[in-house]
Amino acid sequence: VLSSLPLQVMLYFNVYYFPVWFLAEGIMLHLKYHLLPWHYQFLLVTAFLILSLVEGSRLYLGYLGNLQEK
Repeated sequence: VLSSLPLQVMLYFNVYYFPVWFLAEGIMLHLKYHLLPWHYQFLLVTAFLILSLVEGSRLYLGYLGNLQEK
């Protein structure tokens, strides 16, 4: 099994775009947080945290799996 160059290129660029997305989403969350009802606040923060953790894990495991050809 060989490592995939297109996958590695996409992971490489996504590592740089992820902090930009994280910062932009965090700023938007901060700006509109007080305008939302409490249940939307909870859902928005929960979704933001889950998506951030999943994306970080996906990037790490993608690098690890592709470079080690697993």
